[in-house]
Amino acid sequence: MNYLVAVLRDRIQAEAAYSALESQGLPMNKIAILGRGYKSADEYGLLDPNQQARKQIRLMATWLVPFGFAAGYVFNLITNLNTFAWAGEIGGHIIGGLLGAASGALGSIFVGGGAGLISGGGDALPYRNRLDDGKYLIVVKGSEALTRQATTVLRQFEPENIQGYTDPSDV
Repeated sequence: MNYLVAVLRDRIQAEAAYSALESQGLPMNKIAILGRGYKSADEYGLLDPNQQARKQIRLMATWLVPFGFAAGYVFNLITNLNTFAWAGEIGGHIIGGLLGAASGALGSIFVGGGAGLISGGGDALPYRNRLDDGKYLIVVKGSEALTRQATTVLRQFEPENIQGYTDPSDV
């Protein structure tokens, strides 16, 4: 499946572009307008990368924190390290487990998408920001021939940005 996303500056321009696509005979069930008064990013299914990253971090932490605790506890038990002599033998093992759990939590942040949370990832966030700025998106979903035809029509409206995508799950 191919996608074409065009960013238009206002509602009038978006409606004119939509009408031009309709007059060219493109299937209107494959075309959507996103923006104020039309579909929102959430309604269309434009994923929020920060929300996805938080979800992945929580999922990873569910497994890595308990595993890290167990690994830290067992490591301290097997090696018989006396790093925290003030805590006693059992206390040292528990502190080792807590340090292992902390390592698991850090691992879940780094592996689960924490870098994307900090730096922002993908194109969904810039498109969401443009919608928040009052811009409109025209999204065309379909075959390569359909998106190519839509590109020709949309270019005459001088969009701020026009970008084509191919869904990697279809390849």
